Amino acid sequence: MEIIAEVKTHSPFGWKSDKSWEELFDIANKIGDIISVHTDPRWNGSFDLIKKAKSLTNKPILAKGIHVTDKEVEKALGMGADWVLVVGRLPEVNLEKCVIEPLTLEELKNIPRGVRAVWNSRDLSDGGLKKETFEEAREIFKGWLCQASNIKTVSDIKESADAVLVGTNLEEFSRSLLA
Repeated sequence: MEIIAEVKTHSPFGWKSDKSWEELFDIANKIGDIISVHTDPRWNGSFDLIKKAKSLTNKPILAKGIHVTDKEVEKALGMGADWVLVVGRLPEVNLEKCVIEPLTLEELKNIPRGVRAVWNSRDLSDGGLKKETFEEAREIFKGWLCQASNIKTVSDIKESADAVLVGTNLEEFSRSLLA
C-alpha cells in the first residue's frame, strides 16, 4: 500500500489548514511514500512548489492539479515532478508518468491498462461526495487504483486500494498510522 501524502493548505471548497506549507510538508515527508504538491492556485498551489519540494526530499513528487493541457504536464515534469495528476482526460504526452483521475465511472472505463488511476470520492464541481463509490470503481478498473479524499484514519482505507492519497486529514491520518 503506497501512501501519497498531500501538502495542502487550502481548498476552493472553504477548507483551510491551520498549519503552514512547511509544517504540512514535514508531516507528508515522514509518512508518505510519494509527496503530493499542488500546482493549482485554487488549492494555493504553484509549479514552483514542485521545485521547493524536490529540494527538501528524495521521495517522488506528484504534481497535483487539474492539468488541463499537455503543456502543464510537461511543465510539471520540467519542474521536477516524478508523477503528474491529470483530471478528466488522457494527455497525449508522458502518459506513463501520469496518474489519471476520471470524473466519472464511464471515464474510468477508458483508461488504458497499465496507466495509474485515482478514484476521488470528492466531486470536484462542488466539493461534495460523489454518488459512485471506490468499490464500484474497483469493479471497473483492475489496474493500479488509488483511493482519494475523505480518508481520516487507516480504518478508512479500502482493502482493494493499491494506494491512498491523503490531504485534508493528513495530521489525523498520520496519528492513526503511527499509533
